[in-house]
Amino acid sequence: MLIVSIGWVFVVVVFALGQASAPGGTLLGVLVTLVLGLAPLAVVLYIALAASRRRRARQASALNPDRGGHAPGDAVATEREEP
Repeated sequence: MLIVSIGWVFVVVVFALGQASAPGGTLLGVLVTLVLGLAPLAVVLYIALAASRRRRARQASALNPDRGGHAPGDAVATEREEP
């Protein structure tokens, strides 16, 4: 997935440079090309990495079931002594 993403970014950047160096090319055209070229990649990566985000969240909740973020206390109360 990483190599496809790198290739996609490379193609979009080269296309934007071609847009900039064209006789009628503008900076606005370059920005639109970059945004519209990278937006689909962002959506695809977000969807593709959703499973790993869910897996990490499940592992974190399994390690910390109360989700309080505090260290667990003693499971057994200390023995109280009478004075």
